[in-house]
Amino acid sequence: MSGGGGQGAARPSGALAPFRYPAFRSIWTANLFSNVGSMIQSVAAAWMMTELTSSHVLVALIQASATIPILLLGVFAGAIADNFDRRRVMLWAQSGMLVISAVLAALAYAGWITPSILLALTLMVGMGTALNGPAWQASVRLQVGREDLPQAIALNSISFNLARSVGPALGGVLISIWSVSLAFALNAVSYIGMIAVLMAWRPEAPRPQRQPILASIRVGLAFCWGSAPIRKVLLRGLAYGLGVAGFQALMPTVVRGLLHGTELDYGLMLGAFGIGSIMTALWVGKARRRFGSENVIGAATVAFAMALLAISAARSLPFAMGAAFLAGAGFVSAMTSLNVAMQLRSPEAILGRCLSIYQAVTFGGMAVGAWLWGTLADLAGQPFALRCAAGWMAATLALRLIAPMPTREEGRLDSVEEPHGNAKLART
Repeated sequence: MSGGGGQGAARPSGALAPFRYPAFRSIWTANLFSNVGSMIQSVAAAWMMTELTSSHVLVALIQASATIPILLLGVFAGAIADNFDRRRVMLWAQSGMLVISAVLAALAYAGWITPSILLALTLMVGMGTALNGPAWQASVRLQVGREDLPQAIALNSISFNLARSVGPALGGVLISIWSVSLAFALNAVSYIGMIAVLMAWRPEAPRPQRQPILASIRVGLAFCWGSAPIRKVLLRGLAYGLGVAGFQALMPTVVRGLLHGTELDYGLMLGAFGIGSIMTALWVGKARRRFGSENVIGAATVAFAMALLAISAARSLPFAMGAAFLAGAGFVSAMTSLNVAMQLRSPEAILGRCLSIYQAVTFGGMAVGAWLWGTLADLAGQPFALRCAAGWMAATLALRLIAPMPTREEGRLDSVEEPHGNAKLART
């Protein structure tokens, strides 16, 4: 399987155009199954921790085990992705997660799992995810033509949201008919497809120019700080991440407290969010080309703020699911637009570092937001916290005046050389 970026004489077009590239099609399919496996394991691990301990902190740490390593290790993972063959980095990460998940399944089946062992192993899987992320995102350029990069990013978002829609439900069914060990085992098996695809893939990629890791990180940070368009994207990602955390952090307690729902109702809410994301991702690229990133992100911000206000007043599950659908549409519109803006303005030689910095900033905003809105919910109730989060989202609309999204050609790059740790950029 050769690299997708150079394939195809005719220029593809449309939301599904990246599927014309065999490399992208195979990796997307394998990644979908891997994402479903990860969601199944996440549900199983959280459920198992509730059986092992009554500590809310440990249960919360299990829920955060996928994001904590990205916050702490993401920038290092970006430097690794730029210093080594990205395909090999992904292979090592996927193989490591397979082994850890298999060990987790075996220990669960034998009844040898303790809270500390469960937390340690799920954090190790999260470390694999953190290592894999920048290399995977940076490799999308090697899978499709440059003109199809925005559509490819949107389709990868669809893959994740498809998994988020069906994975939790599958995990609940597997736990009910068998045990958490089967869920862990299926997650281990889900990595095999991705490993096989990566082993067969032979992209045409420039040889990475290696540097010491800390020096590489400094180069990435210096470039992001020195690029006005990227600084705008990072600020917008931070602000948006802080606001959307209101939905993600409070939803479980909203379902249980305000709606008096069950685990199934929570799954339906997540499913509605995922469906909204999937349906919107199919046309967000066309909307961005027609109206521009600024207008798309502005509309997405308004949609998410309205969803938060609706959920704060919801007293029935169907109404809340409609709000969750709207939130999913707003979420994927803004996050896809920010990701595309970052990719198109990041040099190939330091792409992994730029994307890891973007992820760290955005996830950092979500982490701060989760703490902030959770604290407000404890002090003044969930409806008040949700309305404050909606107010924050509305306030971020002022950023279009202070830090407007880059225009179509602003900061876009054609090539980059990095002979001595200093990025030399060729602009379009």
